[in-house]
Amino acid sequence: MNKKAVAKRLIALRANKSREEVANAVGISRSALAMYENGDRMPRDEIKIRIAKYYGKTVQYIFFNKNDT
Repeated sequence: MNKKAVAKRLIALRANKSREEVANAVGISRSALAMYENGDRMPRDEIKIRIAKYYGKTVQYIFFNKNDT
């Protein structure tokens, strides 16, 4: 799991939404989302699932995809 690739993907998926909007929708703190997007931390599996559902993507695509998108 490449934290920097995941961070880029999360930022790209968030697009023009605020961190606060996404964090509230997923049920995490804004600072936790910032840490995921900065590549400082990786979410627990339960949070990975909620993030994937929110963005309409698979956990595999967001967190385990080898391609930088």
